[in-house]
Amino acid sequence: MSAPRVHSLAEAVARLRASDAAEAFGPLGSEPLLAVDVEGGGGSPLPGAADALRARLERLPCPTVAVARGGARGAAAKRWSPAFDVVVESDAELARVAETTARTPIAAATCAQLLRLGVWRDVEGGLVAESLAYATLQAGPEFAAWRDAHPARPVRSEGDAPPLRVVREGERLHVTLHRPARRNAFSAAMRDALVEALALALEDGSLREVLLDGAGPAFCAGGDLDEFGTRPDPATAHLVRTTRSAARALAACAPRVVAVVHGACIGAGLELAAFAGRVRARPDARFALPELAMGLVPGAGGTVSLPRRIGRHRTAWLALTGTAIDAATALDWGLADELAPAP
Repeated sequence: MSAPRVHSLAEAVARLRASDAAEAFGPLGSEPLLAVDVEGGGGSPLPGAADALRARLERLPCPTVAVARGGARGAAAKRWSPAFDVVVESDAELARVAETTARTPIAAATCAQLLRLGVWRDVEGGLVAESLAYATLQAGPEFAAWRDAHPARPVRSEGDAPPLRVVREGERLHVTLHRPARRNAFSAAMRDALVEALALALEDGSLREVLLDGAGPAFCAGGDLDEFGTRPDPATAHLVRTTRSAARALAACAPRVVAVVHGACIGAGLELAAFAGRVRARPDARFALPELAMGLVPGAGGTVSLPRRIGRHRTAWLALTGTAIDAATALDWGLADELAPAP
């Protein structure tokens, strides 16, 4: 894959003034993303250009990348980066964003557009918008290509073992994801059980704490891939997601929820844990959003929960690169609130 073109600020402002700018960038155009050197190269735009650039960038159907090789905390980056979807500090970081965008440009564009909405939306509106975007992509060619390359395996019986363990301990409700053999892959049955457990917490005000953790080697390795795309149609799947929403329930009782995460905290696992009022990460925890590689966007509430913790730029970075971060980085970013000792 060839390196993406990096425009100067002056070039970007001039190019985006053109009437066909929205068609030139994105999946339907010649450039799947717009990368701009915000520190120079080509001269500085006229006064007031920042607001004009921001308004035009918001309409582009593609990820927009601020290239700040001097660091995201530099003066130029602070001035210009709020207008962009993601900030990178090196050509290597830009290449990671460009690789994902080239491989799944429709999902990348949809993810960028979705995260831009977070500036104004509330939790409920955000979850609906995310689910609609997810449903759209489920009917698209990128997810179909991923599903063809990764056929779903036959559903294996897990016997009578419940996917969730719920134990009341005085004023605490201890909820444990319990599919250890599948690294607690988030299945429809687990979702339904979690919604029911959280409904109990919402109805019983005497429960002062909900402790959420996972059994086995991982907190949650993400959605159960064998269930992806198995609903009769994406529209029905959207209605199910927005009717039985674990994300909505977690957000409703968030001040009482403590999530203790370890091992893989991936995809749906990360998205749901981020709703908790407090996240304790064990030293072995690692965090990632892999959905774009499947031609999808985060679909368990991550485009709502993560920006509220770490901001739009870092959420976009995780989604647009699939990069995994460790517990120390999660603590530094605010994705975790404290490091918990190993059991």
